[in-house]
Amino acid sequence: LGDLGRDDEALVLERHIYARRVTMLGASHERTILSGMNVAISLSGLELWDEALPFARDRLLPVAIRSLGLDHNLTLKLNLIQAQALMTTPERTRDDLLEAETILHDVVQRRRRVFGSAHPETRRSEEFLSEILAR
Repeated sequence: LGDLGRDDEALVLERHIYARRVTMLGASHERTILSGMNVAISLSGLELWDEALPFARDRLLPVAIRSLGLDHNLTLKLNLIQAQALMTTPERTRDDLLEAETILHDVVQRRRRVFGSAHPETRRSEEFLSEILAR
């Protein structure tokens, strides 16, 4: 639905899928975390930063770190979502940009070590970091 420009409807369905997976599989299951990440991406895409940031940072990220580890691809993607929300929200502060920069430095370092510097996700993370450093 998101690809069809029906982002609001997609968010409703993604929230439903996430809630069902929490109930059926538990919050720490990889597929549940992936569903939660889809919710966070939709929230970000709709520029609902006040919801996207706490959902990614406070609800999903601690579970992903505990269940999957710091170097897992989903954990790293959740860190990117958190950094993106910090740097894109209209109410961002200098401290938000510094926090996003710190997160991205860590993500880039982990991606280089785990996936290699030529991996597309590593390059995407490096691009995000370059954006932050340019501000």
